[in-house]
Amino acid sequence: MKSIYSQASKRNGHLRRRYLARRLEILRAAGKEFRVRGFAETGMRDIAAAAALSPANLYNYFGGKHDILFFCQDNSLDRMIEALDKARRMRTRAAIKLRMIIVSHLRCVLDEVEGSAAHLLTTALPPRQQRYLVAKRDKYEAGVRNLIVAGMRSGEFASCDPALTVRAILGSLNWSVQWFNPEGPLTSAEIAEKFADYLIRGLLAKPGASYRLPAGKESNRSLNTPGPREARVPDSIENFFRG
Repeated sequence: MKSIYSQASKRNGHLRRRYLARRLEILRAAGKEFRVRGFAETGMRDIAAAAALSPANLYNYFGGKHDILFFCQDNSLDRMIEALDKARRMRTRAAIKLRMIIVSHLRCVLDEVEGSAAHLLTTALPPRQQRYLVAKRDKYEAGVRNLIVAGMRSGEFASCDPALTVRAILGSLNWSVQWFNPEGPLTSAEIAEKFADYLIRGLLAKPGASYRLPAGKESNRSLNTPGPREARVPDSIENFFRG
């Protein structure tokens, strides 16, 4: 009897993983369509064609394009919050933590199609989903702001308005999806490193202070958490970080 239950459990787990992987494939296809056509002009038939599915089959995974957009935004925020939590647990200086979060955030929005699509208009979503995403966005923003406050208290960062500073940082990171060209002279990784250097240097109380991990210990990529992840519940920069 236990063997039967074990086999059924494994089979259900396998089906669940396949289902989630297919949802993520659809998400990436939809993200490309949203970026090229715009959210309002993209239909479920367009998404189905991009994902190599029939329109009827697409509805087995998502109830509509609003559900896809919500899943996209929720998934991206989950990755950013997870990266933030990992950085906060590290035993190192605030400047290093903030630098790693900046790199992780930018890699998320530039490397992943769903990450860049996460900055489409949230006003296209129903109010309940908007409120949920705004609450999660505010949690992330508050976490980054607290790191800035911690850096000010430790003397690493110059005195500043932490709320204004965090919005300036997050705003500049999110706007990068508007001008980034994958075929351009700089890769997303190079842009992330340069952005982090510029932004952290502007905060330092002592110019020239170290804000990188020692050579060989850089772990910027470890903060990113790509791969299949289900949204826990089932944006233009100003809309994403201002609501």
